Order: sequence, then structure tokens, then C-alpha cells
Amino acid sequence: MLFDAVLLDRDGTLVEDVPYNGDPEKVRPVPGARAALDRLRAAGLRLGVVSNQSGLAKGLFSGDDLARVNARVEELLGPFDSWQVCPHDDGDGCRCRKPAPGLLRAAARELGTVPRRCVMIGDIGADVVAAGAAGAAGILVPTATTRPAEIAAAGQVAGDLTAAVDDILSRIERVGADAPARRGGTVLVVRSDSAGDVLVTGPAIRAVAAHADRVVLLCGPRGRAAADLLPGVDEVLEHPLPWIDPAPGAVDATELTALTRRLAAVGADEAVVFTSYHQSPLPLALLLRMAGVGRVSAISDDYPGSLLDVRHRVPPGIPEPERALSLAAAAGYRLPEHDEPRLRVRIDRPAADPSVPAEPYLVVHPGSSVGARACPPEVAARIVGVLSAAGYRVVVTGGRHERGLTAQVAGATGIDLGGRTGLGELAAVIARAGALVVGNTGPAHLAAALGVPVVSLFAPTVPFGQWGPWRVPTVRLGDATAACRQSRAATCPVPGHPCLSGIEPGRVLDAVRLLGVPAGRPGPEAVVTGGRAVARGSAGGRR
Repeated sequence: MLFDAVLLDRDGTLVEDVPYNGDPEKVRPVPGARAALDRLRAAGLRLGVVSNQSGLAKGLFSGDDLARVNARVEELLGPFDSWQVCPHDDGDGCRCRKPAPGLLRAAARELGTVPRRCVMIGDIGADVVAAGAAGAAGILVPTATTRPAEIAAAGQVAGDLTAAVDDILSRIERVGADAPARRGGTVLVVRSDSAGDVLVTGPAIRAVAAHADRVVLLCGPRGRAAADLLPGVDEVLEHPLPWIDPAPGAVDATELTALTRRLAAVGADEAVVFTSYHQSPLPLALLLRMAGVGRVSAISDDYPGSLLDVRHRVPPGIPEPERALSLAAAAGYRLPEHDEPRLRVRIDRPAADPSVPAEPYLVVHPGSSVGARACPPEVAARIVGVLSAAGYRVVVTGGRHERGLTAQVAGATGIDLGGRTGLGELAAVIARAGALVVGNTGPAHLAAALGVPVVSLFAPTVPFGQWGPWRVPTVRLGDATAACRQSRAATCPVPGHPCLSGIEPGRVLDAVRLLGVPAGRPGPEAVVTGGRAVARGSAGGRR
């Protein structure tokens, strides 16, 4: 199952928000709450409440008052399997007060699961920030007090609690679709595009591999290095698909004939075509038919005629790995119960680069294949300086064409590995890191596959809920309300690149600390500037 448990904020999410309420008579459930919760219970999901209650620290009500209010909530809404309450005030520096992830981690432990198998529903930014920092999914249900910036930054937004529950149950159903399990012979799976696109398809490819005798992955040159890291792939077929490349050349009939012949030589019994949400699978489906492939499955909003045997549809905004898993399920391939739906890679650990420190370190990856998603070099350099001053060893990574960039960003305090790591070597470096600071690019998904926390410097040109790091502790930074929002732009259309150029390096330091990454050595305190805490920047200390 995609999720084991649902965690819910109390005030404003389950019941009407009465500030600092210590009176059970004032408890009023939000509309439809009991029916929505009962649907979750009927689906076998465990329920927990995670709630900031700073009124205790302020002396506005007692522990007994809180217990009576919570008992009234259960009387009206049914039993919960876990109650986790933070009694501290905003300035107490505890690890439990949302947006810190402590409450969610404690709830997951009590419920016998892990945060990445939980989804958190709340009404303010602190709820979804805490979910991300714990590695859980988050759904924001806005109220009149929810700030517009919080809504823009949330990965998933629902109109009310009932709609949030609809979303959770439909996501579980799509991934675990009750289609008859197939037994495949040779299955051709297709995912062109970049390394990140290939990595996020990994769980779906493992689902196919669990039922197939042989899996051949067709990818383009930009995704080949990632394809070599995926478990479940027996053979990689590399060939560019010109209609998918970001700067496509003319479609060459000779090249298409050559690709058709290569596809025929695979001898595939069927094909499962994974594409990004803005791409059509139909050109390749036509070539597959010409190559003699008997069964073709794909996600398509276009009318496919007889090109597709399984035409699957997915609502917009669903995380890319879930989107691919739902297609695999519709085609009859599901992950076995022992294989948790998360990104994975297989890496051969090369000899450690002597420049990489043995003690804990952070990785900053400033580059991106898409300019609109890259952090400006001067901002990245300041980030490295602030992290170094705070006591963190910082390793700066980049491709062979990014040596100038990484040298600038590393400066005098970072360790420059620019041009010295292929994707496999980069995986080995990231695997030992405390966290990765990166934009929306392939290494973010590589970190997710390795279980390494991510500080995501995310430009809002594409939806964060669809393309953010999946099932790994993450803190998102960047202006989610910028004018480039949802533009899909590859080159920033706004002068000054404000969505990422405005990131305060102190906020990155706060995010690293929120993720619980300890510094490896003491730094010169006089240089540490910090910045607004993520807690205040996201939720303003409410509740």
C-alpha cells in the first residue's frame, strides 16, 4: 500500500479553530469530518493527530483541559491511534513543534510505520513543512487564515477534508489497481528524457520486472547513466527520440527506420511507455506497432485509436513516481509487498575521492541542465560560505562542463569536485552526505533514491507536488509565487531570476538544521548570520 497512516492537524483541520481552546464545549468538527475519517478507517489506514498546543506553555489552559478537549474530539470523530502534542511555545527551540518534524516521527513510530508511508493533512504551512521535513506526504486544506504563499508552496492542496481523503484513497487505488497480475516474457519499458526522469520511473520499472522474464529499458542519451543504476533492468537500449528532446532537430526518416529495426530486434512481447505529463506517447506507439510489438500501454489524454491497448489517465499534479506506478498497475504490473514504493538505485562504490572528508558533510550541487531551475552562482557561493561558517564541511559537485561554476561556488571554504564525478560516483558522494542542497534537477532524485535529505531550491516553473524529491525528508525554499509559476520555462522568463535569487543563505542553514543534520566541526560563530527560522518564515508561530 502507498500509505499506512494518515496524520492530521487538530485545530482548523479536524475541528474549527478556536484559539487556545481549553473548553470541550467549544469543539465543533469541520463539515464532513466524521464520514471522511471513517472512510480512512474502513480502508485500513491508521490515524494520528499531531498538534501544536502552545497554550500550555503560555498558561492559557492546563493539561487536564487539553485532555478533556481531545476526549471530546474523539467522542465526536471516533478514535485515533495516536495523539502527539507539542506543549512548547514558538521560541522554546524544541524539536517537536511544527514545522519541526518531531511530532510526525513520533506518531509514525507509535503507529508502527515510518514517515515516508504517512500522509499529513493540515491547514497551514507549518503542517506541510513538517511533513516534508519528516519525509511524509503533505496535503494542505486551506482556511481563511491560510496565507497565499503557503498555498502556493504546498505540493498538494485540497478544498476541504473530504477532498483530501478522496485524493488519498484514489492515489492508493491507482497504484494498487486491482487488475489481474500479468506474467510477462520480454517487456520493453520506455523512459526518454533526462537522468531525473529515468530515476523517478524506477519503482514502476521494478513493478514490471517483478513479473517479467526480461526487462529492456529504452532511454535517450541524457538518461543513459541513470538507466544503468536502476534495479530490475536487464538491458539498456539507448536511442534519442527527437520529438521529446528539449531542442529537437528535424525528424529524420532514416533514423526512425533505424529505431524501428532496433525495437523489432528486442523481440518484446509488450511495451510500457512512460512519458512526462506534457508529452504524447503516440509517436513511439506507432513505431512499436511497426516493430511488431503486440501490446502497448501508456498514459494518454490524446485519442490513441488502436495504437494503445491500455490507455491510462492520471489527474494532473500526481507525483511522477506515483504516476508511473499507476500506469504499471493499469498494465497489470504491481510491486510485490516486500518492495516498498520508493526510488532506489544500485551503485558500485568507487574508491573514495581523497578530497571528500571522512566526517559528515553536506553536498551543494549548483548546476542544472535547465537554466530556469538553477540557483544563481553568487547565491550558491554565499550558501556555501554560510554553511561552512556554521561548522559544516561542504562538497560542491558538478559535471565536466561545470568546473568554472563549481570553482566559483566552492570558493575558499568548499571542497570542489566539479567535473570529477559521473552519475555513479556522484551517487557514492551523496550517499555519505548529511543532506543535499540542490535545485530541481537529477541529483535531487538521486538523493531521494539514496534516502538522503534534500534542501530543495525549487523554481516554481513546474509543480512541486509532481517533481519535488519523493519520499525523502525535504525542505522547499524559493519563491513559490514568482511570475514564472507553472510556465514550464527552460530559460527564466523573469529578469533577475527572482524565484531563486532571493533565497537567503541563512534560510538554507535553517533548513539543514530543521532536517536534523549535525555540523561536523565548530565554526566561527561571529560569521554565522542565520536568517529567519523556517518555523517563523512558514507559519509565523501560530498555535
